[in-house]
Amino acid sequence: MTRVWQWNRPVTVREVLEDLQQERSIAYTTVMTVMDNLHQKGWVRREAEGRAYRYTAVSTRAAYSAALMNEAWSTSDNPAAALVAFFGMMSAEQREALRDAVRVVQHDGESGGEAAAEPPAEPAAEPPAEPPAPQEAEGDSAERPQEPGR
Repeated sequence: MTRVWQWNRPVTVREVLEDLQQERSIAYTTVMTVMDNLHQKGWVRREAEGRAYRYTAVSTRAAYSAALMNEAWSTSDNPAAALVAFFGMMSAEQREALRDAVRVVQHDGESGGEAAAEPPAEPAAEPPAEPPAPQEAEGDSAERPQEPGR
C-alpha cells in the first residue's frame, strides 16, 4: 500500500514487484496476492489493462491514519483522557502540526467552506467503511496497528 500511496497513480503488480525487489527478494505471486487482498478489502480499485490490472488507492494515507486514530479514540472508555495521553506523547513538532490542523478546522467552521489557510498536504478522501484488521507479519506485534499491505 505504501508504494501505491507514494506513486499516487495507477500501478501494476509488476511495477510494485520491481520496486520491492530493489530492497529484498520477493515473488510476483506474493505481490499479486497482496494486491488482490487489498482489492478484496476495498483498499484499492483495479481496472483491467490487457492481461494485467492497474491498482489505484481508494483513500489517501492521511485518511487511513485519521480513520485509525478515530477508531482508537472512539473506542476509549474515557476519550478525553485518551487524547491527553496521546498529546503527551507528541513531540513539540507534532504538537505544532496539531495546532496548525486545529486552526485550519476552526477556520473552515467559521467560513462554512474552504479554508483560506494552506490546506493539508494530501486531499481529504473517504476511507473505506471499516479499516481492515491488521495482518500480523513475521516479527510484528499484534497490538500495533499496521497499514494495509505491510
